[in-house]
Amino acid sequence: MDFASLIGIFSGLALIFSAILSGGDARTFVNVPGMMIVFGGTIAATLLTFPLKDVLTAFKSAFIVFGTDKQRPEQLIQTMLQLTQLSRRKGLLALSEVKTSSPFLKRACNLIADASDEQMIRHVLRTEINSMKARHFIVQDVFKKMATFAPAFGMLGTLIGLIQMLSTLDDPTTIGPSMAVALLTTFYGSLLATVIFLPVAGKLKSRTMFEVINLEIMFEGAISILKDNNQLSVYERLSSYLPRSQRPGMGSGKSKKKKA
Repeated sequence: MDFASLIGIFSGLALIFSAILSGGDARTFVNVPGMMIVFGGTIAATLLTFPLKDVLTAFKSAFIVFGTDKQRPEQLIQTMLQLTQLSRRKGLLALSEVKTSSPFLKRACNLIADASDEQMIRHVLRTEINSMKARHFIVQDVFKKMATFAPAFGMLGTLIGLIQMLSTLDDPTTIGPSMAVALLTTFYGSLLATVIFLPVAGKLKSRTMFEVINLEIMFEGAISILKDNNQLSVYERLSSYLPRSQRPGMGSGKSKKKKA
């Protein structure tokens, strides 16, 4: 569980609602027609912009924000060092027997074990990395577009409320309540954009960057094993992806386990 995401969203909502409750009656911030305009309009515009499959995938991916991180890069470097030792000790064919939870790493090991040439391995693995980036970009773009649509529909709801208010100017007692109701839709749109949609898009982007680093480590490690199969060379190539304070030691790859 990613406690930073939970703390962020709950603390943000708590501060906003605390300010609402401390300033008066919370019921004044409830307006069903305004919610319908902002929520319904945002969803409708999103469905008009993206295919239904991409929208559903984006909402499913939103739960990743609160999930745990995948394998850490320093652990992955240790795994690639272990694979280097295994291939030096038993040959490249032994990589086909490696058990791993990463489909990307398993595919890389199988390509090496099948004696594929370097150019083919580079093409296949690089294409998979680029495809993953494209898929993740679509998911992030869904939330970014929703963050754009929500305030826009909030302003649209405000204009509708102002028009309704101006049509009843003959009764001055209704001006204040009507103005408050008109401004609520702008509040709803800004709340959704700044507290939910933009933070979720930002966290998904950081998760994508984290996963890209892992894939790049596996990609570079596989190419290094294929080219020279030297543990020091593999370590120097892969450790460059991490800051010095997070780089594992060379001794961390001396395990003889076959499971990656």
